[in-house]
Amino acid sequence: MKITAALSVSPIEIISVAGQKIYIKRDDLLNTHFSGNKARKFAYYLQNNQDLDSITHLVSYGSIQANSLYSLAALAYLKGWQLDYYVNRIPSWLKGSTLGNYGQAVALGANIIELDDALLDSMNINSKVKTENLDSIMTLFSKSLSNNNLFIPEGGRHSLAQIGINTLAQEISDYCLNHGLFSHPNKIQIMLPSGTGTTALFLQTWFKENNISIEVLTCPCVGDDSYLQQQFYQLNTNKSHWPTILKSNKKFHFAKLEKSHYQLWQQLLQETKIEFDLLYDPIGWQYLLEYMETLSIEENKNSTTIFYLHQGGLVGNQTMLPRYKRKYPEIF
Repeated sequence: MKITAALSVSPIEIISVAGQKIYIKRDDLLNTHFSGNKARKFAYYLQNNQDLDSITHLVSYGSIQANSLYSLAALAYLKGWQLDYYVNRIPSWLKGSTLGNYGQAVALGANIIELDDALLDSMNINSKVKTENLDSIMTLFSKSLSNNNLFIPEGGRHSLAQIGINTLAQEISDYCLNHGLFSHPNKIQIMLPSGTGTTALFLQTWFKENNISIEVLTCPCVGDDSYLQQQFYQLNTNKSHWPTILKSNKKFHFAKLEKSHYQLWQQLLQETKIEFDLLYDPIGWQYLLEYMETLSIEENKNSTTIFYLHQGGLVGNQTMLPRYKRKYPEIF
């Protein structure tokens, strides 16, 4: 299997959604194995850095179908490392699958490990921590790892992710400058849905630190506003550098199959000819569409330029689509 670390400047396309012109930053086209935010978050590791010469194992954790699982597996394969990826459990229906992030990660040699009681005992995790979440367990476990292990927190939430995300911010700023979008009174905003919020936070931080008038909008997909703010705080305590978290009239549950999510995804595919991720993007677009309704006054609509960051994750659609077909056969 041929895997390359090459990344190029991703293109920007202009589409129209709900009567609003929207600029789509196509980070899904960066690299087959490292598309979207994972390409940005792992950019540092894709380079030939001498401080990584002693690494033999890559250790991480998270959802069994996370986009980061596939990209971490590709990173380990490319570098000749062994990926040990910890999960709460592997659903029986998924075991043996060759599709999606799980199946393709296994094909690349990923070692996916379920955290059962026996394993936790061997990791010297006490009974109190056993009742806590996976993040707490793995943070504690990481302290016992040897120097030949590279530990990357869930979803690539780490300070070195800023290196690749800064490049993304520079690309967006350069585009706006070259296309005259900074002219007064134009307001520039870029929207992206968040898991850990790492990409949104580092984007807004770079714009703030470089006095670039671009506001980052985001929404929580995994938890609520409070959860997302906690993620921001772990990486940057300066709240003036935090993105704007949009509000919604609806409540969303991460990874829950909603008919309206698939229908919105299908509508966007038909209208824009662009395939989006089925896990995060329907939530992100729902928040954005509600926000755009507040721009309905013509003068506000004409003075606001909106970007949407396509963060990839399309490999996950291989397993998401069959799940939707099983649950809602009437809409196919």
